[in-house]
Amino acid sequence: MKMIVGLGNPGKKYQDTKHNIGFITLDELAYQHKFTFNKSKFEADVAEGWVGREKTLFVKPQTFMNESGRAVRPLMDYYNIDAKDLLVIYDDLDLPVGKVRLRQKGSAGGHNGIKSIIQHIGTQDFNRIRIGIDRPYPKQTVVQHVLSGFPKEVHEDMLNAVKKSAEATNYWLEGHEFIDTMNHFN
Repeated sequence: MKMIVGLGNPGKKYQDTKHNIGFITLDELAYQHKFTFNKSKFEADVAEGWVGREKTLFVKPQTFMNESGRAVRPLMDYYNIDAKDLLVIYDDLDLPVGKVRLRQKGSAGGHNGIKSIIQHIGTQDFNRIRIGIDRPYPKQTVVQHVLSGFPKEVHEDMLNAVKKSAEATNYWLEGHEFIDTMNHFN
């Protein structure tokens, strides 16, 4: 069983913000696989189904970004999911909009959602897809930046990054090792 976690904040207020790129990507994957987010479990919205021969969970924590691990850990325990079968999709300030980077492990890099997951599951060794949202504009705080929408001029780049992230996720779910997925999509 694989668990794909998209990070974001719950509620309409945050729906189309840069910080919700993980939720946006999960919505794309759910659409592609005809999954429905029809379960609420351990403070998360969950869609469940089969991708090929792999039972798969799509998870959107509803704890707000900084407490994402509070939803991820109980789901991993409940479904007996190893960290190697976890993939987390989230925003990255250090990548330009449209850029996608896959990693197998590493520090939180200043991302509070990832920091929470690391604290709750007790390891930095889990698969990640980082989607670029660029740095804040001059005189804009990080909070203002991540909680704002994508400007029209980069909207297509953002959509392309979501599609590429979904492709990478699907490639991994087809049975490829994550290292092969990284080599193919980085």
